[in-house]
This record gives sequence, C-alpha cells and structure tokens, in this order.
Amino acid sequence: MPTLTAAQQRAQAQADYDAFLAGCPSRQLLDRISDKWVALILAALGGDGPHRSGADGGGEPRAMRYSELARRLAGVSQKMLTQTLRSLERDGLVTRTVTATVPVTVRYELTDLGLSLHQLMRGVKEWAEAHMDEVHANRESYDARVG
Repeated sequence: MPTLTAAQQRAQAQADYDAFLAGCPSRQLLDRISDKWVALILAALGGDGPHRSGADGGGEPRAMRYSELARRLAGVSQKMLTQTLRSLERDGLVTRTVTATVPVTVRYELTDLGLSLHQLMRGVKEWAEAHMDEVHANRESYDARVG
C-alpha cells in the first residue's frame, strides 16, 4: 500500500465524508449550521440588513460588538448568543478580537470560511423571507384539512 501525503490523506478523508452515515462528523457541522441563531449571526456579520423591498439586502461584511449583535438578534438570550459565538469561533467561522479598553471591547467578524458559508445562508434566509406567505397559506390549508 503506497504512503499518502498529508494532502492526499485530507482529500481521502473528505471523500469519505457521508452525512447519511450516523458517525460522520459532517452531521455535527450540519446540525450546527442549521441552527437559527447561527444563520442570523452569519447574516448580521455578513452585512445583511433589514428586509427592504426592491433591495438585495446585502451590505458589506463588518465586525460587530457583542452588544450590537445582541440588539440585532431580537429574542436571543445572552447565554445562547455566547454559546453560539463560541461554537462559531471554535469552527473557524468567526474571529473574536478583544481590545483592552475600559470597558473591554470585544468584536466578532466572519473569517473567509465564515464568509463562504454566509453566501449560502444568505440565499436560504432570502428564500424564507420571499416564500413565507406561501408557506403560511399552505400551513393554514393543511391545518383546515387535517385539524
């Protein structure tokens, strides 16, 4: 059996990932990125603004302070925001920069890896916003038939 280089070993491992298998590590990643708070943090850091009719809603990615993120993400608890940001930092999707000021300033920003995921998630977010009326009507129709 020939010896594989590190790059070849990584390529082989990547080819072996199959999210349909229970033990595949990609399942953990899919679980993480399918979380609503992850999607909304990526959108906020990616520069997605409030829904505006006729606009693409996409601004420039920017760093945000923890307090800015907390205000932007209505309904997120401090505990959930902290946990989610830590997991995103651990996965290499965001960077956390601490500046020694009084009080200490902490800013979060998407990494290149995070930006690549943000592009995909932006499409899902826009799809949800564009089709919510249709989904809501389908839910009402279903509930009337079944309920």
